[in-house]
Amino acid sequence: MIDHSLLHPTMTDADVPEGLRISKKYGVATACVSQELQGSGVLVCPVIGFPHGNSTTEVKVFEANQAAAAGGKEIDMVANIGKVLRGEWAYVAEEIRQINDVVVRHGAILKVIFENDYLEEEHVIRLCEICSDIGVALQPNGLYTYKGATVRHLQLMREHSKPEVQVKAAGGIRTLDDLLHVMSLGVTRIGVTATVAIMEAAVTRGITDQPTEVEFKPISGPSTGGY
Repeated sequence: MIDHSLLHPTMTDADVPEGLRISKKYGVATACVSQELQGSGVLVCPVIGFPHGNSTTEVKVFEANQAAAAGGKEIDMVANIGKVLRGEWAYVAEEIRQINDVVVRHGAILKVIFENDYLEEEHVIRLCEICSDIGVALQPNGLYTYKGATVRHLQLMREHSKPEVQVKAAGGIRTLDDLLHVMSLGVTRIGVTATVAIMEAAVTRGITDQPTEVEFKPISGPSTGGY
């Protein structure tokens, strides 16, 4: 369920191996560098159009093709936020469609990042509808956001997406209770840097890879953003 984030702008090449070691130790869903992950079940998750989504469609398609051809199995793309805010939905939809086609052709899946902090609810809903129509595999709420994942936005995304389209919470999920709360909303993936703290808390509370009943403290308000 966890995408272990190695995307902070201050991260150096020397920091990456430790992040990948954590990814392998806890068997997370994805991380970022292929060679370091060989022999593990952790998939490679490159990002394109990062972090603001305002590259041209041609550049994003090129990045997606290169990333998937190099072994990326889950490709995160940032939607063009400026086009979304202007209501240029034909452009937004066609860009997502082109990138999804390229990614799927390589046997990978596409995740479309919304950056909900910048959007009104009607924008979030329309993006969900577009991604559902195209058949995008998964929708993260954002990456570098001020508020992070909010309960309201995650509820909106789940409500307005087809059942087969997964919803990912990214930003502000720092504790096991946060993770359990967003899971209860229908979220199936989270993007965090707090992987170690979350996994150690799960062990302490007796959570295993088997179905387990557990109570959690709900998120009381907007998160503090970031990872």
